[in-house]
Amino acid sequence: MAIKKIGILTSGGDSPGMNAAIRSVVRTANFYGLKVDGIVRGYEGLIDEDFIALGHRSVSGIINRGGTILKTARSDRFRTEEGLKTAAENLRKHKVDALVVIGGDGSYRGANEFFEKQGIPSVGLPGTIDNDLYGTDQTIGCQTAINTALESIDKVRDTAHSMERIYVIEVMGNRSGYIALQVAIGAGAEEVIVPEQKFNYDRMCKNIVAGNKKGKVSWMIVIAEGAGKAATVAETITTMTGLETRYVVLGHVQRGGTPVGLDRVLATRLGAEAVNLILAGQINKAVGVMQNEINVIDLKDARRSEFTHVADCYKLINMLT
Repeated sequence: MAIKKIGILTSGGDSPGMNAAIRSVVRTANFYGLKVDGIVRGYEGLIDEDFIALGHRSVSGIINRGGTILKTARSDRFRTEEGLKTAAENLRKHKVDALVVIGGDGSYRGANEFFEKQGIPSVGLPGTIDNDLYGTDQTIGCQTAINTALESIDKVRDTAHSMERIYVIEVMGNRSGYIALQVAIGAGAEEVIVPEQKFNYDRMCKNIVAGNKKGKVSWMIVIAEGAGKAATVAETITTMTGLETRYVVLGHVQRGGTPVGLDRVLATRLGAEAVNLILAGQINKAVGVMQNEINVIDLKDARRSEFTHVADCYKLINMLT
């Protein structure tokens, strides 16, 4: 099938660098003489027929912008047979030959089901701050999210030292502790709590009390949101140690902001490769990087993966505390 027009959408949670990926897809497609339609609000936009034409100039000045110019959403309707059928009809109506989907594991599952049930060819780009997709060492937005969290924690540490307090910092990561572990190492935190590993609160509190007796006046504890609530952990520490403990929830600030260089370059490389794959007839694929080389796998295999170096990170943090 000759490819004349590509559709592109962003789905699920936004991540810094999505705009850089959009820009790369559009300009690479234009370079090869292809037209591009952007679908607004992800799979919801497919169903609602919210399509906009994208060209070289319409993606100017977005490489450094956070968020996504195409907006994003989660779609329950896309999980239904009727929703899939309507979305496919709209793509065919607009003569879109293939789709580029930027998102996480849920977005990938949707794209794969779309192909299996409606025959719509797709290529997936890993757009999620969680860095939890099989087939790629890095996902678009992860490094920016880590840097954003580090900047915030550095400021909190100034207060922790000045006020001689314990702080519990909650970062994003519902099922994955990757961000929490990287942030804990980068911030020099004393403890980290993640979903992948059971945590010993008695040990931590004993260490805090022992450190306090030796003159240690502040502690930084990082927790992934999926491992518990910072407020609950802070209350537990106060109860068990008698020491004043505060908490900070960083929340969605980690998803926004200007993407760092690594995310811009990654998004640009992957966006261009997505178009190359479509032109080569390599459909229903997910593209990522492994050891800094482009890596392509079947979309159905690009499921959520677990970070395998949790124990190594814990060992490093404990050794340096």
